Amino acid sequence: MKTKVLKLDAAKIDAMKINEAAAIIESGGLVAFPTETVYGIACRVKSDSLARLDNLKGRTTGKYYTLHIAQKSDVGNYVPIIGLKAQQLIQNAWPGPLTIVFELDKEDIDKQHKNLEGEVFESLYKEHSIGIRCPDNTIAAMLLQQMSIPVVAPSANITNSPPAVDAGQVLDQLSDRIDLLLDAGPCKYKQSSTVVKIGKKDMRILRPGVYSQAELEALSQVQFLFVCTGNTCRSPMAEGIFRKYLAEKLQYDIDGLDKMGYKVSSAGIIGSVGYPATAEAVTACAAKGVDIEAHRNKALSRELIEASDIIFAMEQIHRDRVILLDPKAANKCFLLAGNTGIPDPIGQPQQSYDKCAKSIERAVQKRISELVI
Repeated sequence: MKTKVLKLDAAKIDAMKINEAAAIIESGGLVAFPTETVYGIACRVKSDSLARLDNLKGRTTGKYYTLHIAQKSDVGNYVPIIGLKAQQLIQNAWPGPLTIVFELDKEDIDKQHKNLEGEVFESLYKEHSIGIRCPDNTIAAMLLQQMSIPVVAPSANITNSPPAVDAGQVLDQLSDRIDLLLDAGPCKYKQSSTVVKIGKKDMRILRPGVYSQAELEALSQVQFLFVCTGNTCRSPMAEGIFRKYLAEKLQYDIDGLDKMGYKVSSAGIIGSVGYPATAEAVTACAAKGVDIEAHRNKALSRELIEASDIIFAMEQIHRDRVILLDPKAANKCFLLAGNTGIPDPIGQPQQSYDKCAKSIERAVQKRISELVI
């Protein structure tokens, strides 16, 4: 078998060549194609094609390969429920040089077993996990978009040999052993994607690549923001109570939330800064095992809104101010207590603060229960 080589110009892609490559893959063939990291070998998820890929790569039978998807929204077809930190990685790093290994619980695994063809399920999921990559390369995206069946794409090289970063290196190792090569010149990064496994409590790099651990931690960080009027009563109480219940949900020490990539803060719309929480708010929180004595108020700003991923407002006026400062925040800013505002206890007796704290706690518990970690 002679490997056919089709040259492509990334600036003006010939769709007919992409269609030809897709047809070969659909029929069981192997096609080398460029990504932003290294060249990959596209293979349909069927046992006969995967056996040929195993033989080509020199891998033992049963090796699990990474699923490749054309667009990040496709991930939902394979991972029904995605945790907050994984959502952040998808949002911030895909398409891009990152392979994510998702952990699924038994319920989701059972759901996927029912939703997918048996051969597809057995080939993609291993020990309640699946590896998925969404490459940032127009040719790769166009090719994957044409596929009617799932496609895996390991690097275009023999196992334990360097991955190919241009067409010449692909042919050096795989000439006349693959059906087609889409030649679009050298890859952008010329190194493999980072492979990361993300769970509820940690994120572990399984294979070093383009992204560093520090970069992934920044890309996966989740920031919550609570907003009220002066940031001395309601929002600092909400911030402190939320920290408590988030730590309990994660089964982690409250002081370690930042290290885990969960940041919680609060701000006020009137613009004052540096004042502590009121004594009554401190007392109300202390009764619930929450310490907010160190709190100092800060002003709401566009920058703070943009940096936050989920924003909870105490009343509609606070949500309105958030959206006024940043209209794009409308989809991530909510009233903490659903459709009900939480009244301001400022200037009232301790009993009013205690009642307010109870309302905040009840709303926080509901919100925490809705979070997928």
